[in-house]
Amino acid sequence: MSDGGFRFEVVARDGATAARRGILSTPHGAVETPVFMPVGTIGAVKALPHDWLEDLGTQIILANTYHLYLRPGHERIARLGGLHRFMAWPRPILTDSGGYQVFSHRDLRRLSEEGAEFRS
Repeated sequence: MSDGGFRFEVVARDGATAARRGILSTPHGAVETPVFMPVGTIGAVKALPHDWLEDLGTQIILANTYHLYLRPGHERIARLGGLHRFMAWPRPILTDSGGYQVFSHRDLRRLSEEGAEFRS
């Protein structure tokens, strides 16, 4: 399966279960699945410098769209050259959709046909 520079290839299957191993190829590198993703909620993995993450074999970092939207904000991230430059991380980054916050922060959001808008 391939779309816009992304590709997922199953490389092994378990005959007794639905388990599988695969390779997710992205414009920023390949990720072998299943994979552990350190969490960099607002653009940084706490208490671990990048060289440690690299030494540990970190293939991908997980970030939180909602928290990045609040701070530092999507305009600032764009001005700084995008999320990879902001985080100084050349490898793949996975951001969640923010869908959890749409439902859990009802008092902080406004919905429209264009999407959700939050206030902090």
